This record gives sequence, structure tokens and C-alpha cells, in this order.
Amino acid sequence: MTTFRNLSHEPVLYTEIIHALHPTSPGLYVDGTVGAGGHARGLLEACAPDGRLLGLDVDSQALALARHNLAPYGPRVTLTQASYSSLLDAMRSVGWPAADGIVLDLGVSSMQLEARERGFSFRHEAPLDMRFDPEAAFSAADVVNTMPEAELADILFRYGEERHAKRIARLIVASRPLSTTTELAAIVERAYRGRTRIHPATRTFQALRIVVNDELSSLQQGLPQAIGALRSGGRLAVISFHSLEDRIVKTFIRQRGGAGGEHSDAGIHPQPASDDPSIMEVTRKPIVPTDEEIQRNPRARSAKLRVAEKL
Repeated sequence: MTTFRNLSHEPVLYTEIIHALHPTSPGLYVDGTVGAGGHARGLLEACAPDGRLLGLDVDSQALALARHNLAPYGPRVTLTQASYSSLLDAMRSVGWPAADGIVLDLGVSSMQLEARERGFSFRHEAPLDMRFDPEAAFSAADVVNTMPEAELADILFRYGEERHAKRIARLIVASRPLSTTTELAAIVERAYRGRTRIHPATRTFQALRIVVNDELSSLQQGLPQAIGALRSGGRLAVISFHSLEDRIVKTFIRQRGGAGGEHSDAGIHPQPASDDPSIMEVTRKPIVPTDEEIQRNPRARSAKLRVAEKL
């Protein structure tokens, strides 16, 4: 079995996150998706000698690696297995009244993609899993093997923005039971005709991962908690990797900032613009990686960073 200790992970938009949150001593900072601890390490370095960090992650393997990587910072670090959707409870449990800065790095990490047995990647044969929390009961195999065809087509279209959703769902149902990532990828490829810019299975795997981990609901629950957890002048920085996430983040920030919402898309439930803004949008346009970072770390190519400051 692959272990995260054997895998490398480069935090995306590292310099930009540190600049956005401008950590200082003795500040309190939360990394709601701590992963291997890349962003957390930068925050701890910047808020030395007395700043502290609370790191959350639902992935027990990622937390084990973060404990190893962040061990040199000793009692300045607290790590908890939890989702950022329960951020306020996590802060209460360590006695923090408010945070000076919060970072959320959404989606799947390169470590999870490279850990073949986790089933996130269509490039390697593995069980159809895709769970961020390896102990969770609901896997991608459960989705593809039990969901009715119409519902399956709907999630592929809504969460993967997959234009061949109905055809793919029909082929999946006809091929049940499916047990491996490569079986599913081969079925999706059959639904495509001609060449594609990205691998045909990309959107299907994205949609299944979002549903298995309830990612958009977690984001919608976590954003207001993050703002509620910040002190006045504290900042929230969110890195997203696909359009559904980015739309939710942008809409939330603009609604809470009094600028009004946008669309009623998949997973987005618009609210009226606030008459009493609670946050200020720091980044009217998202910050994106430099060409140099994308060359060094191709995973960064779709990243978008949005930052808000609590009023």
C-alpha cells in the first residue's frame, strides 16, 4: 500500500496565501484542509515565535503526515480530524475565541491522487473508492452500482458539467457491477466520440468525488462558519479548483459583502445581498498561479484564490 509519507506535495499558491493572510505573532490561524501541512508550515514560520495554528482534515492519512511534518513546531500546532464544515466546534474545543486568518485549499490533493489504493485517479487500477475519510461508509462504488440511471446522469451533469452524462449513465448501468477505476474509465471513454482536450473520465470522476464527499454542501456550511470564526480584520483565503467551487465562493463573498449574488447553479443557493455587509472582498478577480508555478506544479493550473476580510 502507498503511504502519504512516500509521496510529495507542493502547496498551491503558497506565497500568495502567506501574503494574503499576513500572519503575525501571536496570531491564531486555522488551516481547514491541512493535508501534508504545506500552507500550515508557511503560516507557522510567518507567525513565529508565538503564533499558533489549528489544522483540520477529514483524511486520517493526511493528518498523520501533517503531524510528522509539523512536529518541529511543537505545542504551537494542534491537529484535529474534522471537516472545516464543523470549524466553529473545532475552535471551541481548543478554546479559541476567534482566528486571525483561515485558509481552505479545496478538492483532492496530489497525494490522494497518487495513492493508488484510494481510487481517486482514473490513470491507475484501484478500487472505486474516492473517500476523503477512509472510514466513511459511502464510496464511489456505492454510487455507480446502486444509483438509478436518471439520478446518476443528473449528478454527472450537475457536478461534473459532463455533456455526455446521459450516455455515460446508461453505459454504467448496463455494465454493473463495477469495482475498479479503470473499468469505469473505460466505460466513459466508450461514451465519447473523437478526441478530447482532457481525458474523457475527468468530469465523471470529479462528479463522483464531489458526491461521495458531499463537497459542495461542506463548502456552503464551512464558509459562513469561517467568517463567524474570524476576528474583525481577520482574513479568509479559499483556493478552488473547478468552476462550481469558485462560483460558490465568489457568490458567498459578494452576498456577504453587500454586492449581491449571482446564479442559481448546481449546489448554489443564492441569498439576497446583505444590507449590513460583514466582509470586504479583497480580491475582485481571483489570484491565479504564475506560469512558473504551473510549469513546476501542473496541478496548480486550474487554481483560483479568493480572499475576504471581516469588517
